[in-house]
Amino acid sequence: MVENMNVFETVKRNTLEILTDDELEALLERGSVSAYYGTAPTGPVHIGYFATLGKVFDFQSVGIKTKILIADIHAALDDLKTKWEEIDLKAEYYQKCFELAFPWKSKPEFVRGSSYQYNTKYYRDILRGATMTTVKRATRAASEVTRMRNPKVSELIYPIMQALDEEYLNVDIQLGGIDQRHILALARELLPQLGYMKRVEVMMPLMPSLKGPGTKMSASIPESHIKVYDSEDAIKRKIRKAYCPEGIAEENPILGICKFIIFPVTSNLLITRPDKFGGDVLFNNYEELEKAFIEKHLHPADLKSAVADSLVKLLKPAREYFESNVDILNQLGKEFLP
Repeated sequence: MVENMNVFETVKRNTLEILTDDELEALLERGSVSAYYGTAPTGPVHIGYFATLGKVFDFQSVGIKTKILIADIHAALDDLKTKWEEIDLKAEYYQKCFELAFPWKSKPEFVRGSSYQYNTKYYRDILRGATMTTVKRATRAASEVTRMRNPKVSELIYPIMQALDEEYLNVDIQLGGIDQRHILALARELLPQLGYMKRVEVMMPLMPSLKGPGTKMSASIPESHIKVYDSEDAIKRKIRKAYCPEGIAEENPILGICKFIIFPVTSNLLITRPDKFGGDVLFNNYEELEKAFIEKHLHPADLKSAVADSLVKLLKPAREYFESNVDILNQLGKEFLP
């Protein structure tokens, strides 16, 4: 691992909240740290996942051994967003998308929830946890993650299982989006009651929608996202049409792609432009890029062009794989096609 302070800064960068900073620093000083990021295989994989997946890349780069949990059982518990008979196909699809998303120097370990969640001890701990968690507390924890249209009992079990996953995956850190905050807070309360240690919780912001403020980046909202295997033309078209007002950084999805994906993975971004518009410029960190954009030294069109080119290059392995295996997408359904 690199020097401790550099490790802490790398782990902390771009995060929205950590429970707690002091506990994280103590973990990093101890060394031999492990973490997990979990995701339920439901809809198409798009770059909205990458804000958190980019942090997995950070973890791996500083020697934190990271597991990616393909939470297949959770996908069904969430109001059957994935039907039971579709679980295996979607789980395989998610793993392949994540494997091909980044140029991993050291690939994280992939684990299926079903590989241990049917275990008798795990099941007993679900029941124990259920006796310690009120309906109100479980509802609050699940409210920003599960559908909760006409809440099913399964949606209230969902956060209890996510808390238990920290123990059964034998990790020190759980990584998630800020929408998971109530579940992560529940985990810190519930695990000690069950006789297990509480973990450090690291939360990332959600990726801004390509359509701009007022719309979330979602697979169900056309033009709000880019699938990891979209064509070059589709990537360039979506980036060209994306919300990116000159000089405005807040809720700017193009800057979000730079902050959460491009710089953590590639460390720089080259802007190519004619000499009369300032010539080429290489940005070696996000802060320099954002400052130039806010001060209007960098035009949105030039930024969009560079971001599109960078994404086209980064997503090439996933694009080529699914172009050759389009039958997988056809089996998943029309919404999964590029």
